[in-house]
Amino acid sequence: MRALLSGYYGKGNGGDEALLATLLQMLPPDVTPVVLSGNPEETRDRYNVETHNRMAVLPVLQALRSCDALIWGGGSLIQDVTSIISPFYYGGLMSLAQNLGLKTVAWAQGIGPLVRPQTRLLARQTFKNCTKVSVRDRASAALLAEWQIPCIIAPDPVWALESKPVPGLWDLPAPRIAVTLRSHPQLTAARLANLTRALVDFQKATQAFILLLPFQKSEDLSIAQAIQPQLPDVSQILCLEDPQLLKGVFRGVEMAIGMRLHSLIMAAAEGCRCFALSYDPKVNRLMEELAIPGWDLTTLPDDSNLIGKTWMEHYANGDPLSPDQIQSLVDRALMHRELLSEALS
Repeated sequence: MRALLSGYYGKGNGGDEALLATLLQMLPPDVTPVVLSGNPEETRDRYNVETHNRMAVLPVLQALRSCDALIWGGGSLIQDVTSIISPFYYGGLMSLAQNLGLKTVAWAQGIGPLVRPQTRLLARQTFKNCTKVSVRDRASAALLAEWQIPCIIAPDPVWALESKPVPGLWDLPAPRIAVTLRSHPQLTAARLANLTRALVDFQKATQAFILLLPFQKSEDLSIAQAIQPQLPDVSQILCLEDPQLLKGVFRGVEMAIGMRLHSLIMAAAEGCRCFALSYDPKVNRLMEELAIPGWDLTTLPDDSNLIGKTWMEHYANGDPLSPDQIQSLVDRALMHRELLSEALS
């Protein structure tokens, strides 16, 4: 069997690359993956798979016709807040696959927000016609229940991604704190300045080494480069493309301060204390489900001293997830693998 994998792959986003790496890990061994990517050569070389340009109409059509199944490969693909194009691209592809008679799997979805009636209608129709559906949060499951569409709910598959040790990480001074910020309208210049001041104070108080981790260079690197000169000799920007290495960083980190959803998932999975800075409902959902402390960026305190003290309190007294909690999340995340086996058998 050949399965076409469609997601936000090959765009340099560590979270989406982690979803692809996990999906490839979870596919049944007798299924040959074909990946639609924003950077087909890079994806082919990294994962040793057949790839096609996700925006090239003819190759995408030919790939669809050559495959037996289409898998929507995880994450917030079906939402119309950051992009009106996104739900139409993925929904259109899914409708086409369904019309061609392919098995269709919506895998590890985080659905919404969907604020436009036409995108809600398209989403409802395509999910309804899927062979199998799995979601990663209660809000997505509730929406599908409202639409009377059966699904399984399980933690994000990246909980179960196998991490790799990062060469040279243990040579850096300890303890280490990982920081993952991304550009976003809610991360204003004033808020970034406050966070940077708080980070400088936090570093002095803890004597920790700060690892600045851009999860998506195009969005995150400039922010890391703005912060790093304020922490000379006690920080480093670490750019890693391989999602298994990216997750492996958190093996050697005491605490993670993160905006990006998958930075928090990876950190929590590797036994780090986590502190969230939320810019999106999906991050709020994770904070709720795991009782991760943090702030929505819109309610970030104006006082950098308060921010720094809050971080210090969590660093000194906060608890990571227990090994039993982590194992439970990993075991439940593997339900996404079972769904693939059932759907593609």
